[in-house]
Amino acid sequence: MSGTASPAATGRKKPRVGLFVTCLVDLMRPSIGFASVKLLEDAGCTVEVPVQTCCGQPAYNSGDRGTTRDLAEQVIEAFRGYDYVVAPSGSCAGMIKAHYPELFDDDPNWLPKANELAARTYELTSFLVDVLGVTKVDAAFNGAVTYHDSCSGLRELRVKTQPRKLLASMEGVTLVEMDESDVCCGFGGTFAVKYSDISGAIVDAKAKNIEATHAPTLLAGDLGCLMNMAGKLSRDGKPIAVRHVAEILAGMTDEPPIGMAKNEAGR
Repeated sequence: MSGTASPAATGRKKPRVGLFVTCLVDLMRPSIGFASVKLLEDAGCTVEVPVQTCCGQPAYNSGDRGTTRDLAEQVIEAFRGYDYVVAPSGSCAGMIKAHYPELFDDDPNWLPKANELAARTYELTSFLVDVLGVTKVDAAFNGAVTYHDSCSGLRELRVKTQPRKLLASMEGVTLVEMDESDVCCGFGGTFAVKYSDISGAIVDAKAKNIEATHAPTLLAGDLGCLMNMAGKLSRDGKPIAVRHVAEILAGMTDEPPIGMAKNEAGR
């Protein structure tokens, strides 16, 4: 990775980054975690993965503040001492950065800790571009891609230009923007379970916009959204490869696309 001098090259101390892996990445797509580590290390960081738990977002969105606080306290303690906390998910990073301070706003003991953690927590591509100043990744990918802007990353963290800047630096990549790239895919965590009919209609519209680009690959920065869209495209028989943007940026595409078996993968 290039575009900015690494800490090692300038004699500066390497930033110590705690990677918040996220539950879905850990359980469903570990390759995203490994790609994130590669991108961060290539950018000059020391990366550690502490023992961690859920950020608490499902409980928070369901109104269970007690469980959310218990989980949040564990996260705050697990990530003490790191220069930065980085997550390959705008959703989980948004929970920590935007909602932990709200969660503890009536607790003078935990509120300063929540604010301190929020201040050093970032979504992956935002951290690379906005904090480290990375402008180019040393990876190539041959083909057209389209990009979905996940709700939390876009609206809570203003993640939009950062992944596009990094993709534009890659050899062989052509980004084809879809209509309404910033409109929800219909997942929304527990929303998809509670309001399945509405969720289904939303992802149906999203799938049509994806298909209209004729790009063979769909990218995004949140695995929940990616799994939702990959499921819809698969059910519709559309052979569109779905991947997390970190996998492309790191040049780590040996794993089949999300929701595809190895013999189905066209790239």
